Amino acid sequence: MAAKEHSFDISAEVNMQEVKNALETAKKEIANRYDFKGVLVEMELNEKNKTITLISSGDYQINAMFDTLLTKALRRNLSEYTLKRGQIQEASGGNKKMVVSIVDTLDQESAKKIIKAIKESKLKVQATIQGDQIRVSAKSIDDLQATIALVKGLGLELPLTYGNFR
Repeated sequence: MAAKEHSFDISAEVNMQEVKNALETAKKEIANRYDFKGVLVEMELNEKNKTITLISSGDYQINAMFDTLLTKALRRNLSEYTLKRGQIQEASGGNKKMVVSIVDTLDQESAKKIIKAIKESKLKVQATIQGDQIRVSAKSIDDLQATIALVKGLGLELPLTYGNFR
């Protein structure tokens, strides 16, 4: 890098501790809700598969559990795109379940869309894909800030983070 080059990284990292905290507060809230008294409620995190499984007696309960979980995640400064809602499916015992995916990687297709948009913008920056993140470098910090604004304006449904400013 040249002496006056600045850079930052675009990634889709998720703070798993915040996801766990959001899940625990959602569990507590649901345990105290009148509309869930005497109803089966399971909310289980599978960190390895990056999923949260919601199980209850009906569609209403599953949707309420997901909405509560999402609200708690947003309060913990997680992106609304961190939790990807799954389909409600039949579960054992006549119950319903939903598998919620935790999105924490920048897939190649999205990375290519971001790179393409940056190149088409004619900003004086260089953007390269490095694994599951994009490194953006430029001589001007203003160009880097303009790049962040551009990427935020793309409306990608990803929990993007901007870090490692140098």
